[in-house]
Amino acid sequence: MVDVDAVAAELYGLRPEEFTAVRAAHAATARKAGQRAEAKRIAALRKPTLAVWAANRLARADADQAQHLLELGRDLREAHRTLSGQDLRKLSHQQHVVIAAMAGEARRLAGEAGQDLSAGVQREVEQILRSVLADPEAADTWARGVLDKTPSPAVGFAEVAPAPGTAPRPQQPEPETGPQRQPEPEPNPKADTQEAERTSREAELAEEALALAETEREQARTGLGALDEQIAQLQERLDRARAERERLAAAVEAAERSYQEAVREAKRARTAARKARRS
Repeated sequence: MVDVDAVAAELYGLRPEEFTAVRAAHAATARKAGQRAEAKRIAALRKPTLAVWAANRLARADADQAQHLLELGRDLREAHRTLSGQDLRKLSHQQHVVIAAMAGEARRLAGEAGQDLSAGVQREVEQILRSVLADPEAADTWARGVLDKTPSPAVGFAEVAPAPGTAPRPQQPEPETGPQRQPEPEPNPKADTQEAERTSREAELAEEALALAETEREQARTGLGALDEQIAQLQERLDRARAERERLAAAVEAAERSYQEAVREAKRARTAARKARRS
């Protein structure tokens, strides 16, 4: 039986250039075993980017370090809920130090695996780690080393609502001492959030479409490879049949020559017999 979770754990530990071929092999194995649903799930596993692969490798290499980041994320989310300014300042500083150190470690680990990370990819790793801090679900997936894409960027833990009774008091307006100015339009955080969610959803849909297209492409390649193998087998059988035909043709030709020689020999024998009788 093919275990999809075990396959995913194996795949996301591979270098990105190895991912596709091994995924196709596991999907083919599941199909041959009659596990069509599992084969479909395996074929749909998303190939990670270089930055996602490096982040997964980081989590797999040091479970204690990964757990430390998860605990830091929980502390930050709690500080945001309670609007604890002192804790936020301390934890935010710790966040920058830890993420910078871990991104550097990810680059070193990638180098050990024979894969150099550019400065841009290292920044992507840092962005992944910041998103992991804010998103518990992404944090769990990352800690298991099976993250398949960069989580949605988290800006200031916007999705964490303050705890009841901890909202800051509104500031009292200062007395007017000069000409009254027109009030500036108030920002609309709800509209901004909706726009960000829409953009994020569009990006997710594009990623899903890309993953589906890649899966279909790999399935087509797998099917083409199977047909090529069948053609090669048929060609081999045809070559063997041709060789056997040539052998039989040569045998027929040799038998024909033997037959003709036998006919001539029989004629000579009959002629000799007649001569002998006349004598």
